[in-house]
Amino acid sequence: MNIHEYQAKALLRSYGAPVSDGRVVLKAEDAKTAAGEMDGPLWVVKAQIHAGGRGKGTFKEADAGDKGGVRLAKSVQEAAEEAQKMLGRTLVTHQTGPAGKQVNRIYIEDGSDIDRELYLALLVDRQTSRVSFVCSTEGGMDIEEVAASTPEKILSFSVDPATGYQPFHGRRVAFSLGLKGAQVKECVKLMGILYKAFMEKDMEMLEINPLIVMPGGSLKVLDAKVGFDGNATYRHPDIAELRDETEEDSKELEASKYDLNYIALDGEIGCMVNGAGLAMATMDIIKLYGAEPANFLDVGGGATKEKVTEAFKIITSDDNVKGILVNIFGGIMRCDVIAEGVVAAVKEVGLQVPLVVRLEGTNVDEGKAIINGSGLNVIAADNLSDGAEKIVKAVKG
Repeated sequence: MNIHEYQAKALLRSYGAPVSDGRVVLKAEDAKTAAGEMDGPLWVVKAQIHAGGRGKGTFKEADAGDKGGVRLAKSVQEAAEEAQKMLGRTLVTHQTGPAGKQVNRIYIEDGSDIDRELYLALLVDRQTSRVSFVCSTEGGMDIEEVAASTPEKILSFSVDPATGYQPFHGRRVAFSLGLKGAQVKECVKLMGILYKAFMEKDMEMLEINPLIVMPGGSLKVLDAKVGFDGNATYRHPDIAELRDETEEDSKELEASKYDLNYIALDGEIGCMVNGAGLAMATMDIIKLYGAEPANFLDVGGGATKEKVTEAFKIITSDDNVKGILVNIFGGIMRCDVIAEGVVAAVKEVGLQVPLVVRLEGTNVDEGKAIINGSGLNVIAADNLSDGAEKIVKAVKG
């Protein structure tokens, strides 16, 4: 689960991290009042979307201007005008894809004098199963670009969970970033604050880019991107309330209501599979036969008829889907339950595209009998390779 920059900064401020004063704006008519509550003389107007690269992004609408999604203003009036230009428009960045994201919120904050820009992140390192610090002197840039061109400028190390954060961790970050004197002590304190927030709120990623050094030598969190472990939000009702459903794919949102593991993709063949490994193999073999999967969908081992029906509805709601492949290997999952769900869904929503069904395992004969006796125009497949070949052929002719 991701949150907006202004929400991340409010959370970090509550832990004592140094962040700029700012106001969120949801309506264009409130922009001037929000900007007027800050002293200036410089205001920063930021589009709030769940995607990086806002400053280098472009708006689809001509009347939004061509300054990107992060703009500087030198007066209250100018700040309000820039906010009004961006609200309701579609911002396209390298992370949104060509469709872009609609800007429904603007964050206006006090400008900051910058001496140096640094990069800092905390994340869960899958290789070590520990929380890791990642830092670099190349703040303000895409960390992927830095990693590719100058990897020696990135320091990464993990924290032993037995000891947790210790001052030497902060000093290691400070020395790597070239901080000196009182800045080292300040860095040690800030790293402790960030680590505490990360652990207590079950974050999976906390990225500050840039972390700035101001002319007086103090550190400030100038930007913040935070993601949480979705499986832990039940422990944090305050965090769950920050969820902005307008930033999420509607199909993925609907799938989460039925405990379906669904991720929307850009292809044309919808997939319904039980088991994450089998789902990945199904997607791979679709690509092998020359097409692209439209989604990852794992209905799980304990799916009911109703759950399968909802999964089918989600797949067919995608306008990009030109064909559907149901691939079920029944271990815990029973093939007859899948068959009943598919038949119920097709009868409810209709079938406008080719459908290939491959069933194998528990109650496979009963499942095939249900499909064959349904009167539906379903193409049967004997195995995974056969199913992929048939659905690709049906879609591509």
